[in-house]
Order: sequence, then structure tokens, then C-alpha cells
Amino acid sequence: PGVSIGKDTVIYPNTFLRGNTVIGEGCQIGPNSILESCQVGKGCRILASVLDAGSVLEDDVEMGPFCHLRKGAHLARHVHMGNFGEVKNSYLAEGVKMGHFSYIGDARIGENVNIGAGTITCNYDGEKKHKTEIGNDVFIGSDTMLVAPVKLGDHSRTGAGAVVTHDVPDGTTVVGVPARPLIKKENSE
Repeated sequence: PGVSIGKDTVIYPNTFLRGNTVIGEGCQIGPNSILESCQVGKGCRILASVLDAGSVLEDDVEMGPFCHLRKGAHLARHVHMGNFGEVKNSYLAEGVKMGHFSYIGDARIGENVNIGAGTITCNYDGEKKHKTEIGNDVFIGSDTMLVAPVKLGDHSRTGAGAVVTHDVPDGTTVVGVPARPLIKKENSE
């Protein structure tokens, strides 16, 4: 009785809407999805995924299959989340593209960030949770480990397989284990 579904939204088979879930207009939900007391904006597409209580999707978000939004997950407009992605207690700003097989926990992600496949925010040190902050227009290479607490500045980049243990300044590319700035060699004649 607490569920609200907007006009022209399609709910596909084997989808469960529980608690105080609110879904906007023109969405496609399922098949095989579970939404528990969450908010879904207009024009969203959720395929075979689980949204826990308190999850928020703004308009035109695409996710799935097999995504999991945990408590505190907030996806802004036009976020795309690929298969087998998980987000917990994090904000993904407008236009974020999150590749498959990634985990983003306790993070704030800026606008138009590309999160490559296999990226993980290493947010737990065995005792405490730590934050990851990523600026705008950042490119995170596949299989990057972001060891929190860590900040990546606007327009920064990580190479595939980088293990980022220190803050990355604006416009800097880091590579390696541990990640360090990429130094371009000058052409000699």
C-alpha cells in the first residue's frame, strides 16, 4: 500500500516493490528486481537489480543487470551503472558512467566521471570506514584500487591496475603500484 508508481511506467515480471517505494513516470523496472523503500525518478531503467531502503535514483538513470544499491546510495541524473556494480553510502553526480564489476563505498563522485571495470574503493581499514572523493571529469582506469581516505582532483586519471594510496592533484595521471604521477619524456633530436 505504500508504493507509488508514475504514469507509463512498466513493471516487468518477478519484480517486488516493497515499503514506501516511489517510482516516477516512464520507467522500466525489472524483470527480476527488488526495490525496498527507495525513490526512483522519471525515465529510469532498472534491470534485474536490488535497491535497498533509502536508495535514491534521480531522472534517466540506467542500471543493471545485477546491480546492488545499498543504504545511502544516491545516483544523480543520467548515471549509468553496468552489470554487477555495487554502491553503498555514496553519491554519484550527473553523467557518471560506472563500469561493470565495481564497488563504490563511502564516496563522493563528481560529474562526468568514468569508472572503469573492476574499480574498488577500499574504504575499510579493519577498524574504520574512510571516504573517497573524486572530482569532475575524472577517468578511472579498469581495475583501479582507491585506498581511502583519498582525493582525486578534477580532470585526473588513473592507469589500469593502479593502486592509489595518496591524493591526486587536478589534471594528473597516476599509474602503477603504488600509483605515482606519469612523467612524459621529452623528445630528443
